[in-house]
Amino acid sequence: MSKKDPISLFHRAGHGRSSEDVALQIEAAILSGELSPGEGLPSERELQDIFGTSRGVVREALRALKEKGLLEIRKGAKGGAFVKQMEVARVSESLALFLKTNNFAPERLIEFRESMDRTVTVLAIARGSAEAKSALVDGAERLAGLAMAESPDMHALGELDRELNLQLVRLADNPIFEWVMGAVQSGFSSYDYALYEEPAYRAATVANWVETARSIAEGEPQKALSSIGHHYVLLRRCVRDLGPESLPANELLVEGDAGRYTTGPESQKAG
Repeated sequence: MSKKDPISLFHRAGHGRSSEDVALQIEAAILSGELSPGEGLPSERELQDIFGTSRGVVREALRALKEKGLLEIRKGAKGGAFVKQMEVARVSESLALFLKTNNFAPERLIEFRESMDRTVTVLAIARGSAEAKSALVDGAERLAGLAMAESPDMHALGELDRELNLQLVRLADNPIFEWVMGAVQSGFSSYDYALYEEPAYRAATVANWVETARSIAEGEPQKALSSIGHHYVLLRRCVRDLGPESLPANELLVEGDAGRYTTGPESQKAG
């Protein structure tokens, strides 16, 4: 079943919080690689014997690990508890939920996004393929075309802006940045983006997107970083000009790179 006999992986559970002890031992074996994704655990009866506990304790421990996303429970003749491959979407969703339920001031989120974007941009220039960079430029130019329409489709603008951010982070070829960016994008899902609501900010934002994409494609890190910095100057100015009283209740202005953010009590206090 595993690289080691289960008896050598685990020891009898302590008294008191037995289910927690069982769960911690199994979790440790998964995180250490002793139990691999797709690998099945011993049956509930075997786990009872190994840990010296009741079936109820074992089931409670397995249920807790399932809720954490570490195990999946399969039914049927070949069923049982199996180590689950951690999904990127689940990681991003958890971080998105954390961001949604904690009311961060706008400046804290903007500061975080700017520092991440600067690192991602440098990596994108160094690692991205010519084809992917060209696609980023094409997308930015398409964004500019949408923004210059007489009556811009705000939903389409928001979706394309979101996709451009994901394209950019994929150029960096680092899955951790991609997970975090995905969480930020889904965590502040809103299509009426602050920077696109006012014509002047909208024009400046899309022009800056095009400049950023072209600088990345041309391998010009200083120009690209200058454009990133300018984007956040626009964003901070936009937040200041709008003021918290102009934002929908319970939404925190967080960036989706030209994005509109959701603001909560802390951000309103920070105004």
